[in-house]
Amino acid sequence: MFRLFESLVDPYEPYEESDTPPDRLWPFLREYLWPARWVMLWTLLAVFAVGVIEIWLIWYAGRLVDLLGRTGPEDIWAEYGIEFLAVAIFILFLRPFIQTASAAFLNQSLMPNVGTLVRWRSHRHVLRQSVGWFQNDFAGRIANRVMQTAPAVGETAFQTFDAIAYSSIYLVGALWLLADTDVWLALPLLVWFGLYVALVTWAVPRVGQASKEFSEARSKITGRIVDSYTNIQSVKLFAHTSSELEYAGEAIEEGRRTFARQMRIITWMDFGLTCINGFLVVSVIGLAVLLWQSGHSSVGTVAAATALTLRLSAMTGWIMWALSSLFTNLGIVREGMETIAQPIALTDRSDPALLRVTRGEIQVNGVSHHYGRGAGGLRDISLTIRPGEKVGVIGRSGAGKSTLVNLLLRFFDPESGNILIDGQDIRSVTQDSLREHIGMVTQDPSLLHRSVYENIRYGRPDASEAAIHEAARRAEAHDFILDLQDMNGRGGYDAQVGERGVKLSGGQRQRISLARVILKDAPILVLDEATSALDSEVEAEIQATLYGVMQGKTVIAIAHRLSTIAHMDRIIVIDDGVIAEQGRHADLLAQDGLYARFWNRQSGGFINLEAAE
Repeated sequence: MFRLFESLVDPYEPYEESDTPPDRLWPFLREYLWPARWVMLWTLLAVFAVGVIEIWLIWYAGRLVDLLGRTGPEDIWAEYGIEFLAVAIFILFLRPFIQTASAAFLNQSLMPNVGTLVRWRSHRHVLRQSVGWFQNDFAGRIANRVMQTAPAVGETAFQTFDAIAYSSIYLVGALWLLADTDVWLALPLLVWFGLYVALVTWAVPRVGQASKEFSEARSKITGRIVDSYTNIQSVKLFAHTSSELEYAGEAIEEGRRTFARQMRIITWMDFGLTCINGFLVVSVIGLAVLLWQSGHSSVGTVAAATALTLRLSAMTGWIMWALSSLFTNLGIVREGMETIAQPIALTDRSDPALLRVTRGEIQVNGVSHHYGRGAGGLRDISLTIRPGEKVGVIGRSGAGKSTLVNLLLRFFDPESGNILIDGQDIRSVTQDSLREHIGMVTQDPSLLHRSVYENIRYGRPDASEAAIHEAARRAEAHDFILDLQDMNGRGGYDAQVGERGVKLSGGQRQRISLARVILKDAPILVLDEATSALDSEVEAEIQATLYGVMQGKTVIAIAHRLSTIAHMDRIIVIDDGVIAEQGRHADLLAQDGLYARFWNRQSGGFINLEAAE
């Protein structure tokens, strides 16, 4: 039975992804809850049935009191035995079935699947954002919002049906029941309802706003704590434990203050609720007794009115909390939307092609990019890298080397100009197909918190185990991998490398990263200080491997250690966003320009940037 209800909503059903998701609350909820629309309708009907049954039971309790009052014990079963038996069968068998169906729709169909649906689609949307988008926020805060928004949407749906819909049905039924007996009995209930609405109108929005502020404060706490944990080596290296505690403590204290403000509102809400519930109990029961005394109502009416008001009085606290929870969760959803509902700025065209690399020629035509600042980056660069050509790129920090690579990988779009690969504008092809044809090794390789095997296989997921081992051997990584062992006893290629590869040395991370790119075997290769983390002996071995890997590929190698690019087909010197010089190593030395000064003043093979100014 559980599997039947759990299968009514498929959180992974195919859907058309949007680059601009709704940025308003109700359209956002409607879009995310659309796959569950039919289950929500059935849930509403089941909740309606449960509410009607509850009202009917109270009405029947009053009828039972009246029947017992006007019928003798010797005649009660003879006259009403069949009725009592039918009611008993209904209560014992049919009511549990309806109640269970209502609970199953809520607990099995909606709660597990709605949260999963929101989390899945939110994660898909966030992963489509550009690298620059991630650089403008904390990874911890982004993850926190994705994780918090999913259960908040689920709780919103749950409270809507479990409390709001049920209580509305119950209130309408209560009004009908009292008015059917005597219209005057419905009057105090209407007055109470007006007072209750006024209290809700005052309290719930304030609780929602306070909850949103607390949610934002909690996200700030998470972001600061995760930032400290992610950079724990720097924290320890600079002995900044105390300052990090103070940094996090400011956010924690802000969270405490916002939560305290929220709880003050809730305390006032409880006080008001107690007062108006007292009015409800006294007025309805008192009026029912007065009507009984005057002969306008029966003892059963007094009993039903008493049961009804006590039940309503008990429910109001739950309903108020449900409303507060609803608005709290809506506040969390609104906060999450600040991240989840952001449009995709760097998109593929509506009809993108797949990049086809037949030769590997790269053309950079009049490209400028300043990251929206009007300065820095690149200024009107034009460059052609021939198929199979090995090009070294050097320059001072901030000269524009990384910008060139980021534009080639389409982490950003140029503000002017274009980049072609084999005559295809990279903006006209899918981003995935572009990056599938480019292998890159960075100065600070980032490994996934997974096994060594999975990290290398990331370069080509369909690679065989033999191919993975061969790539590791070519990267001079196989031997040290066999000696690895993590804290859980997993060794060799099964050993976990830790977050960003923190359990490995810089050289080990670099060699695993090299193995991953070797396995990928892309026709275009980008090396950004690919051997900077290696010692001289290992670097010499890796350089020989890299020269082998470069064969038949178009290569762009960024380096400060000039010895690593001296044998390139061409060296390009970028300075202040433009190409200052280009040519072969010997030709550039003969020019006695910027490259020659770099070469003559390098220390240990590195550019002495300060001395070269």
